[in-house]
Amino acid sequence: MAHGATPRSRQVVIAGGGIAGLTAAIAFASKGFAVRLFERAAELQEVGAGLQLSPNATRILSRFGVLDRLRGASIRPEAVILRRAADLREIARVPLGERATARWKSPYLVLHRADLHAALLAVASHMPDVEIATGAPVTDAAIHARGVTVAVEQARGLREVDALLLVAADGVWSGLRRLVGSAGVSAFSGRIAWRATVRADGDAVAMLSEHLRRDSVSAFLHPRAHLIAYPVRGGSAINLAAFTRGASPDMSWSRSRDARPLVAALQGASGSLTAFLQAIASWTVWPIHTVDPGSPWANPGGAVLIGDAAHAMTPFAAQGAAAAIEDAYVLAATVADQPDDIGAALRRYEKIRRPRVAAVARRGAFNAFTWHAGGPIGLGRDLVLGLLPSAKLAADLDWLYGWDADKALDATPPSAVRSAFR
Repeated sequence: MAHGATPRSRQVVIAGGGIAGLTAAIAFASKGFAVRLFERAAELQEVGAGLQLSPNATRILSRFGVLDRLRGASIRPEAVILRRAADLREIARVPLGERATARWKSPYLVLHRADLHAALLAVASHMPDVEIATGAPVTDAAIHARGVTVAVEQARGLREVDALLLVAADGVWSGLRRLVGSAGVSAFSGRIAWRATVRADGDAVAMLSEHLRRDSVSAFLHPRAHLIAYPVRGGSAINLAAFTRGASPDMSWSRSRDARPLVAALQGASGSLTAFLQAIASWTVWPIHTVDPGSPWANPGGAVLIGDAAHAMTPFAAQGAAAAIEDAYVLAATVADQPDDIGAALRRYEKIRRPRVAAVARRGAFNAFTWHAGGPIGLGRDLVLGLLPSAKLAADLDWLYGWDADKALDATPPSAVRSAFR
């Protein structure tokens, strides 16, 4: 509401109803803020396929009661298994399952993206301080001394909503980056994602059953591409995600193709792996776009980007959803600590999040280099990984999966951040 019973100083507007936006809605409402979430689409539904949720993300979701709603739909994989695509030989494995829960104090999950979205929506919808409107794009905002006035297009025409803060969670192709001084354009990474979901008991999976574990995340590595496979939908389906280089077809998330370009990229792969890929009837293909993590994230007057709108990255560290969840949690906490000084709250948010996002992006780049290594470098990779004990491989991920948002907030208290952006 533009004016009324809800105090403006406690109202937050969120643009975008994906994973980032819904997590932010829950996080802010749990801190006592009134939340208005506006989604451009006519219905709230998540595109895409599977995703991996590492302990740094599930730890936050558990605090919001979201994990309880994922029990039937998610799987706790026993390991991440790396294999050579050429001969399907196992290179190394990172232990997960109960060992992951014990080591990082929260489970590692794989699930369908739509199941996570549905769980977040269910939690947010039951919070009395959260109102959700669909078919309502946020088109503009005016930031002024008293806060921010947000323009929203709805069926009855343009309306204005006053708020303390506008959270732009409108994804990689965000139309609201301009509000924080960003150029507003994402960049094509040069890589293409191929995705498919197949029945776990189907003929295609049977062709590769010996090397496609239904209780693990399997990665098949090749110098020009790689394939990730893991169970979703409570184990009834297998999610496939392959990544190749290529030209950007367009900015579409849903272009179906046959597997011929993917098979060509994996030339020299095992015959059984090639036959498996050719047996998949349809693939969804889209270009991977990224956003420079060094670009502006916030306007100290009352607008901020989170998730892919701020720092869309390649998926090679499997941290896209996790980063959005971390953003939402940290942002709500910093604003709750300093609601009367939004500039200081947003600066603290950036101080905590920027180094973390940069480290995750570096890990993704390292993974891409390592997984696509060929020749002598690839042989060296296989030798080194094969000699490392599984405990050492897990320890190498402590900084990533063991990250605790509350500890990060405690390490950067409000007193450590000046009230004005410099």
